[in-house]
Order: sequence, then C-alpha cells, then structure tokens
Amino acid sequence: MKRGAATVLAAVVLAMAGTALDGCERGVSTGTGAPVAGPSRAGCPATLARAKADVQQAEQADTPWNGPTSGPSAVPGRTIVYVAQTMTNPGVAGVARGVIEAATVIGWSVRVIDGQGTPAGIQAALGQAVNLRPSGIVIGGFDPGLTSQQVAQAGTAHIPLIGWHAVEAPGPSTNPPLFSNITTSVGDVARLSADWVIAESDGNAGVVVFTDDSIPFAKNKSQLIKGGLATCPGVSLLASANIPIPDATVRTPQEVSALLARFQGQWTHSVAINDLYFADAAPALRAAGRPGNGTPYNIGAGDGDPSAFQRIDSRQFQAATIPEPLTAQGWQIVDEFNRAFSHQPASGYVAPVHITTAANSGGATSWDPPGYRQAYRTIWGR
Repeated sequence: MKRGAATVLAAVVLAMAGTALDGCERGVSTGTGAPVAGPSRAGCPATLARAKADVQQAEQADTPWNGPTSGPSAVPGRTIVYVAQTMTNPGVAGVARGVIEAATVIGWSVRVIDGQGTPAGIQAALGQAVNLRPSGIVIGGFDPGLTSQQVAQAGTAHIPLIGWHAVEAPGPSTNPPLFSNITTSVGDVARLSADWVIAESDGNAGVVVFTDDSIPFAKNKSQLIKGGLATCPGVSLLASANIPIPDATVRTPQEVSALLARFQGQWTHSVAINDLYFADAAPALRAAGRPGNGTPYNIGAGDGDPSAFQRIDSRQFQAATIPEPLTAQGWQIVDEFNRAFSHQPASGYVAPVHITTAANSGGATSWDPPGYRQAYRTIWGR
C-alpha cells in the first residue's frame, strides 16, 4: 500500500482536534497550512503503528455475515416511498437501488421521489410522500430537521420513517422519530480514513478535507476526520473545502485548481466525505499535469459508488475508499420496515467498516458483506 514517505515542507500541529476549521463558508477553503521553513516534522511512531494495524484489519476482504439471522416473516402487500436528498448523490441512488431490489424479493412496491438537493425540493418531496399514505417512508440522505413539518405529518398518519444517513448514529432515534437510521459507524469511518492517511504517508502528510457542512451528518464526519488527523503531529491540515454536494460538479474543479496553486507540493493527501468529489477533482488534477497515481493520494470516507471503484482500480486520482455497503443497506431498510410492520424492534445491525484499494477490490465495483441476500431471504421466508 505504501508508496513511500511523503515529504511535507510545512506541517502544523493541530492542538485541539475538535476546534480545527469549524464553520467554513459554503464553497470556501480555509486552512492552517502556512509554509514553514525547514524540514518536515517528525512523524508519530505510536499513532503510526496503531494506524497501520487498524488499516490492515479493515482491508481484509473476506468477512463473514454478522447481521441478523432471525426475524419476522414477510408482511405482504406493503408500499414504500424512498425520498432522496438528490439522486445525483451516488450513495443515495445506490441505496435506492438496494431498496427496490429487496422490495421485489419480499413482494412490496417502491416509489422514489427526488428532492433535487435543495431544502424546498426535499420538503416538497417528503410532503408528496406523506400525501401518498404509503406503509413506510425512507429519509434518504438528508437532515429530517429540514422537514420537521412533514415528519410530524408522517407521525400523525402513523407512517414509520427509516433514515439512511439521516442522523449521526445508527439505530433507532426519538428526535427525530426514526424507527431506525441505517449507516455504518461514522466514528469508525472517520477514524479509519484518517488512519489510512497517517499509515500511507508514514505520518507525514499535507491534507485537504472535502465536505458538505450543509448536511449535519457530513459536517460531523468531517470534524471527526480532522480530529483523527490531528492525532499525528506530522500531519498538517492544509484546508477544509466546504462544497455542497449538489454544487460539486461546478465548484470542485475550481476549488482544486485554487488549492493546487496555493499549496503546490505541500498537498499530498485528501479525504472526502463522499467519493464524488474526486470524480469532479480529476479534470483539474489532470489539467495541472498531476499523474493519476500520484499526489494527492485520495481516500473517500463514504459511499463507495461504482465510479470510485473504477478510479481506484485504474489508479486515476483515487487510491482508496471506505465504502458503504449500499445494496446491503437497501436490503436492511426493507428488513427494518418488515420488523416495524410486525411490531418488533429494530435489528440493531451495523455493517462493518471496510477499506477498498486496488490491491483488494478484486475488480468489483461495490462492496457488501457476503451472505446478506440469503440471510434476509431466509428471515422473510422468500
């Protein structure tokens, strides 16, 4: 995995993990990576050893199914509405496909309504979903706080809500009222993405973090990533690029060009809360003459859509991803609804965290824990 220790001409010790670069404006980079004369700082031997061990464990490709193996049999004749933050978000779209696939197996119907990535669009989409009076509604990748009125209407209509990346923690939520929220552990994803940078760079790196602070889930993840990076004094957080996901196609190339001009050889690694930023960064990096397998070495801390796997396998401006098991999470959403309809508690299952690189992808374009389809079919009697 290691390409050689990255030399960083300037490094800044981040003394407090929770306070670095809080409150960036939309589409604006801020950072503390001012040039400092002299050689790079010493790394972080103890942290480096731990990071390498954690990364090695997370890169294991063969993990047995550790999800539910029992539950209620299929409740017939239900209808689900999937309200998407935006279907241009590959993670949101990937989970929608998983919900549709699982619903076909269990015998339900699914309708997808696209919120188009704007507060008004998401509110309208959820309002439309409630008016359809389905059996259940999926909050697909947006903050329910944006739609408190529509969420209350769903509660009045006794329509259960299940979130995907809707709140910070997996499992049931009382405020907002979600039967369950489906996600990997955001803390584990953030920690491992920071560990990967530390391990890959031998504890000496200049890092840019790409985030969308308009989404509380994403903002929390990026803050945790920054905290993880701060555990190694040899790692400098150069900038935090706050670019809303719906604007990423337009803004990311401009931002990357500005960052390259600003930091030049200091920028060795990037972490993004969603892989899609690297799809949009690639043209600017290519135009600047950066090789696809060179610096900055990029890791996506979330989603793991097929294009991310393709960039990783072809070594084109992305080296790794921590993929959400998107299809499996779609199946889990259907299983959780089946438990809700059967008046049983949520399963409590949280998918394991995995790091995908060209060395362990096996040419696949997604990652899911093996065995989940058969496990859910057995539970449902399908």
